Amino acid sequence: MTAQNDLLPLAAASAGTWQLGDRTVNRLGFGAMRLTGMPWDPKPRDRDAAIAVLRRAVELGVNHIDTAAFYFNGIRSSNELIATALQPYDRDIVLTTKVGPARSREGEFEPYARPEQLRAQVEENIRQLGVERVDVVNLRWGSSLGKEEGSLADHIGALADLRDDGLLGAIGVSNVSGVQLIEALSVAPIVCVQNRYSLTERADDEVLALTRERGIAFVPFFAMGAAVPGALPGGAHDETGASEVDAVADAHGATSAQIRLAWTLHRGPNVLAIPGTGDLQHLEQNIAAGAIRLTDDELATLDAIARQG
Repeated sequence: MTAQNDLLPLAAASAGTWQLGDRTVNRLGFGAMRLTGMPWDPKPRDRDAAIAVLRRAVELGVNHIDTAAFYFNGIRSSNELIATALQPYDRDIVLTTKVGPARSREGEFEPYARPEQLRAQVEENIRQLGVERVDVVNLRWGSSLGKEEGSLADHIGALADLRDDGLLGAIGVSNVSGVQLIEALSVAPIVCVQNRYSLTERADDEVLALTRERGIAFVPFFAMGAAVPGALPGGAHDETGASEVDAVADAHGATSAQIRLAWTLHRGPNVLAIPGTGDLQHLEQNIAAGAIRLTDDELATLDAIARQG
């Protein structure tokens, strides 16, 4: 870990960069979902600690921050924490948010937004973040973690209108199939796809390949969460391939989470990682993972883990 920690000031850039719309971002970014604490946590995260994490992330070169207006609990809002911690924003920072889902003040998810309701959701993010426009807005499709069928065309068309009105810079999609991505591309340029994907959750390999072919960013969410106890709802964490991951981690003086994150970044130059945390130590470990270079043999070992499930 010593050598990697020495690289911390450069690590967010050490995995390379990608053109996200008209902006250049470091491939290792930050996801804001965990800033407030997860809904099943016994209490919200400390406000000052969350602000410190955001500021430290930017100090370490993070310039791509993923958030959403529906990331909140009773007394914390990720968007408000970002605005408090980072305004005035450095001109290099790219803010990405999601629309489609919405939650009531009580925290319950409301019916999925109709196309004409997306303007209010984008404007809410603009107001909370304290910006004139959001750099990238993802249409997060469906009301569950699983994929849902259906046409995105009307929703993407509505976002294209908002882009033309100057409320957002570029459009992305989230939780979509390859067929839905192709449909979205027929309506407007798409700069990123944000889907659930990890070392042991490889159902979207074909979507990843499609984004690579089209020059679109692929942004995995829950890239490490399935293997972290308590990180995701729904029971025990996934221990598939734990011994192989641990062996690679030992070889690099790293943690297993860092190896999973490094593997994610190795999936292609268009892959943007957005690990989230409310803990400073975990933040620095995540960013240090950008400097890890896996060998061909290590990648082969890790790639084979998906076949164990």
